[in-house]
Amino acid sequence: FFFSPLGGMAWKIITAHSSNVSSLVLGRSSGRLLATGGDDCRVNVWSVNKPNCIMSLTGHTTPIESLQINTNEELIVAGSQSGSIRVWDLEAAKILRTLLGHKANICSLDFHPFGSFVASGSLDTNIKLWDVRRKGCVFRYKGHTEAVRCLRFSPDGKWLASAADDHTVKLWDLAAGKIVFEFTGHTGPVNVVEFHPNEYLLASGSSDRTVRFWDLEKFQVVSCIEEEATPVRCVLFNPDGCCLYSGFQDSLRVYGWEPERCFDVVLVNWGKVADLSICTNQLIGVSFAQSTVSSFVVDLSRVTKSDSVPHGLIRDDEPLVPPTPTGSSLRRIYDRPSTSCSKPQRVKHNSESERRSPSSEDDRDEKESKAEIQNPEDYKEIFQPKNAICSQYLLALSTPKSAVKNQSQTELVDEEAMSQIRKGHETMCVVLTSRHKNLDTVRAVWSTGDIKNSVDSAVAINDLSVVVDLLNIVNQKASLWKLDLCTVVLPQIEKLLQSKYESYVQTGCTSLKLILQRFLPLITDILTAQPSVGVDITREERLHKCKLCYKQLKNISNIVKNKSGLSGRHGSAFRELHLLMGALE
Repeated sequence: FFFSPLGGMAWKIITAHSSNVSSLVLGRSSGRLLATGGDDCRVNVWSVNKPNCIMSLTGHTTPIESLQINTNEELIVAGSQSGSIRVWDLEAAKILRTLLGHKANICSLDFHPFGSFVASGSLDTNIKLWDVRRKGCVFRYKGHTEAVRCLRFSPDGKWLASAADDHTVKLWDLAAGKIVFEFTGHTGPVNVVEFHPNEYLLASGSSDRTVRFWDLEKFQVVSCIEEEATPVRCVLFNPDGCCLYSGFQDSLRVYGWEPERCFDVVLVNWGKVADLSICTNQLIGVSFAQSTVSSFVVDLSRVTKSDSVPHGLIRDDEPLVPPTPTGSSLRRIYDRPSTSCSKPQRVKHNSESERRSPSSEDDRDEKESKAEIQNPEDYKEIFQPKNAICSQYLLALSTPKSAVKNQSQTELVDEEAMSQIRKGHETMCVVLTSRHKNLDTVRAVWSTGDIKNSVDSAVAINDLSVVVDLLNIVNQKASLWKLDLCTVVLPQIEKLLQSKYESYVQTGCTSLKLILQRFLPLITDILTAQPSVGVDITREERLHKCKLCYKQLKNISNIVKNKSGLSGRHGSAFRELHLLMGALE
């Protein structure tokens, strides 16, 4: 292990192939999987915390140029120098599909977040959308004039973004099968593109050494950050969308976009970093040189992600300054469907290679493609535990007790199930222990009688569960609320109202209702009052806090308005809040 003074650490170096490594990718959902492609025409699959190769996938006859792992980390797709694409099922350890149609190197791949589709970009300048189930190309998107280097589906699965060597980023409508908009402004090849996890925002990184942020509602540039560094090699939004991590040669930079700024720079000796992923508040970066692959870890708890002070409490004698927004201004939020997306329109095939149905040649290709399990123990641990236990339990439950012939086998099933339960229990214990420790920290401040500092300490911990626990107490006694407290709590309420957890949303609604009932009349009165004669410091401070609260409430009002159409308990709560916020208009 080699430590960088600012938080980067060389984690693991492996010899990945018998020849040069030509491509690699990390699993996005957990960061646990690493896939490497080589000039030896193989795809090797690794666990980032295991020393040996788990599985080796064969079948390609030319070097591997591009790789991608699907969201569930069950499928992997590899594109080769010849233009062929192969999809493997990792859990079943077998080839799933061979897709033919591109005329040159496959430069980029991505899995659709919901449907059974794969997008591919090529040196032939074409983008193709494939139906993995039917083994066919369902659409071809034409418009780029040079190699397509990166593809990304939007979180709602409706759009596809493409970045190319022609200096452009294009946004495609999957269902309509046409371009939505072309973003221009980069002065060099665009290497990467990434959607914000929640908002209608897109980031792109280029060899011109800039990162650009694009508004997907107004179709315009939000900001452009230029560095005197090296070309931007990869970008990744923080899971909550508060910042963007950008990988440069030997450094990681953390950006905000409204206004454009760099929060932090971490020196990491990863060379030309090829991919980034986040796992349990650690950023994992991977790079390759010749036949070796190096993994690096950056502890995100030590990285500044916003302009706010990351540690400590706000002192009483410090002036109250409006915090700089930690992410972006409120934009439209993606609507993630619970089912697969509407099927894209079918393409009118022009070439014989695209029009043909699965043939004996394809079948032969798939028979020649193999998934060689190199390490059975690691393979079973990573890919089979859930399915194996579920199937064994279904068998045990469906068989009457009188028909059970092998008691030891049943006991083995029980032991495996208990092992899985223990793993989950241990993880939960770690989470609850950490939460208990954080609450102890807040309680120590609470015991001094300073409610605002208690809330400040909860916010500084950067754990919404702790904020929720504290607000559930403060909400029970309206007299605890002061204008000072509102300035700290309102940004947290904005996060709670957009949470996926119902209890968080409910707590946010309750706190917002208390603030509106107790303080909105005061805020509007002070803001509309005539200026006083002379200098009144107390009044000026109160006016400043009211302006800050008003700005925060206006941001929240957009969320409330959008959610007021919901059904059920939350819908009623948001409709009530929407009426209470009418005075803001």
